[in-house]
Amino acid sequence: MPRAMWSGSISFGLVNIPVKLFIATKEHRIQFHMLNDQDKSRLQFKRVSSSSGREVHNEHMVKGYEIGPDQYVIIQQSELEALAPKQSRMIEIKDFVDISEIDPLYYDKGYYLAPGEHAAKPYKLLVEAMEKTKRTAIASFVMREKEYLCAIRPVNGVLCLETMHFGDEVLDAQEVIDLPSVKVDDREVNMAEKLIDSLTTDFDPTKYKDEYRERVMEMIEKKAKGEKIVTQPPTQEKPGRVINLMAALEASLAEARKGAGGGAGAANGNGRRSRHVAHHETHHRRRKSA
Repeated sequence: MPRAMWSGSISFGLVNIPVKLFIATKEHRIQFHMLNDQDKSRLQFKRVSSSSGREVHNEHMVKGYEIGPDQYVIIQQSELEALAPKQSRMIEIKDFVDISEIDPLYYDKGYYLAPGEHAAKPYKLLVEAMEKTKRTAIASFVMREKEYLCAIRPVNGVLCLETMHFGDEVLDAQEVIDLPSVKVDDREVNMAEKLIDSLTTDFDPTKYKDEYRERVMEMIEKKAKGEKIVTQPPTQEKPGRVINLMAALEASLAEARKGAGGGAGAANGNGRRSRHVAHHETHHRRRKSA
């Protein structure tokens, strides 16, 4: 069993529940090292002065906040330490909210909270109360000299803590994207709804794979065994001709229906898709007859 990366207590009202924090996810990143292409030795990166070109050692390094071109405010480590959040072993619940009110954009990283010693009963009490009220706790805590905003919710009988971005860290879409003003036809919307219904199924995370990582690892394993790797040149995709949007939607829907009828193996998910489409088409016919 993995070791807890943090331990403390959940605090709400006058209740304190000892808990331990465990990481809930793991990333499968491929780590490459930079080598000299001549003798294959690893490269070392050194910090050098931009003015003199000489290496600068740790004892001569200070932090600087840029306020203008080549203008910096110098900050000492002791000054930062004086302003750092006080070390605390408390996850302080500030509010309980409906989870539907939290935009997923605010979520950052997921963790599990396990009950601490002699805390199984109050932990279970909080889990069941949150499940019945369908509420998510908004809290804050300090870990590794950094203050975090977080959401706590029950997941399959376990409390899940997800660190969150603060309000001023999430950009409004209107600040990022300039959407052109266009109109769509009701028939196009109806056809798009049918296509969505035909592709609707239960979420199964095991269906989705990092195919690029798998191809890279396969190549690495072959090269490690001494196999020669022949790389095919990438094919240049020809720009597709502009076609009628309705025709594209109808063709997509026909393709989706063809996949839905592909044998017994598709019974669960695709059967559900077929029911969605049938219900939607019945509803559409009733609207037209009316």
